[in-house]
Amino acid sequence: MNLRQRLEDIQTTAALAAGIADGPPLRDESAYAQLRTDIHRRLLDRVDLEVMSNMPAERLRNELKVLVERILAEDGTALNAVERKQLIQDIQDEMLGLGPLEPLLADPTISDILVNTCRYVYVERHGKLELTNVRFASNQHLHKIIDKIVSRIGRRIDESSPMVDARLPDGSRVNAVVPPLALDGPLLSIRRFAVVPLKMDDLMGLKTLTPQMAELLSGMVKSKLNVLISGGTGTGKTTLLNALSSYIPLNERIVTIEDAAELQLQQPHVVRLETRPPNIEGKGEVTQRALVRNSLRMRPDRIIVGEVRGAEVLDMLQAMNTGHEGSMTTVHANSARDAFTRFENMMAMAGLQLPPKAARAQIGSAISVVVQAARLTDGKRKIVSIQEVTGMEGEVVSMQEIYTFHQTGVAPDGSVRGQFRATGIRPKFLERMRAYGITLRDDMFDPAKLYE
Repeated sequence: MNLRQRLEDIQTTAALAAGIADGPPLRDESAYAQLRTDIHRRLLDRVDLEVMSNMPAERLRNELKVLVERILAEDGTALNAVERKQLIQDIQDEMLGLGPLEPLLADPTISDILVNTCRYVYVERHGKLELTNVRFASNQHLHKIIDKIVSRIGRRIDESSPMVDARLPDGSRVNAVVPPLALDGPLLSIRRFAVVPLKMDDLMGLKTLTPQMAELLSGMVKSKLNVLISGGTGTGKTTLLNALSSYIPLNERIVTIEDAAELQLQQPHVVRLETRPPNIEGKGEVTQRALVRNSLRMRPDRIIVGEVRGAEVLDMLQAMNTGHEGSMTTVHANSARDAFTRFENMMAMAGLQLPPKAARAQIGSAISVVVQAARLTDGKRKIVSIQEVTGMEGEVVSMQEIYTFHQTGVAPDGSVRGQFRATGIRPKFLERMRAYGITLRDDMFDPAKLYE
């Protein structure tokens, strides 16, 4: 088979590999896909997979490059430098990485990768979705890439288990759905996380919060207040949780509990726990609730639950109420008040039929502060409210807002205009902070000061 004939209709091989090239689109993508498949198959016939698995990644990439060039030379194909480089890159990505997704994963400006069957791949940049030119050869090709992702962490995806949560080696969150649940073909969603997690200084640089708010949050963590981070999907809850965790002293033992491990804590004494789904026989499941219960026997100084979404909320609240101070978690909710309503509903899921007042009293005594995060219409993330839980008033959990973000309008370019300001209320937990040697300036709570 003459490889040159297959390439004669391809003007920009780089466009298929990178997905977003500036040049003209390929006239025959199927020809290039078939060429790549043929070379891939011939490579598999020539290499020893067992030897490959034990070879360092960089050496393996070089060996693959040599083999691809040898195959091209054997067929007498004369390719230009760009075509040859991109063909080799494609083969390396297919055998060592995630195929067409590799260029997107290497782009630090991309925060989400959304694959809607083999034909459509969207990415999110700076809070905005855009369609790329990345394509998979077929839905079967996409299914193989998904299977490669989930098998790395001992999970599976097939007709009997068509939906799975997983993670990439860099901590990025992965969700995949395949037929029969996905009607048109496999669906893949990847929430990217930076290799080096954002720190509080980075969040201040992005104007997610002000230096005064960051100083207050730092004091909360150091004085072992129980913090709940609330917000909708994609508001940066996990990023904020990572940033807050950097203030935990290095001599404390931290236990993290997650559905799919995403947290990137930098302390030396961190124990990471992850749930396990049931096996093909429906057995062996380990839930977040079981992990929270078990963590109490592991002598934790702090317990961090990536996100509470079910019956584990009851054990989390009990841990906060029984001496495990300084614990943190996140929840999906549009406001601090909604977060507590969700907590009540999840407590009912645990089978505990408490009167509403008793359930709210347990929530109010366990949670010290609620930090509300939001994603604005321009895609920017902001901490829009910091509220202190002050106890109960009748049958209602009482809260007082310390900092807030007020949107004032929208600029001609679509960016949101607004201001951070203090409400003028001095939180009651300042006394606790002073007991830990933390003193905050009085002017931090001056409502006359506005911050862009």
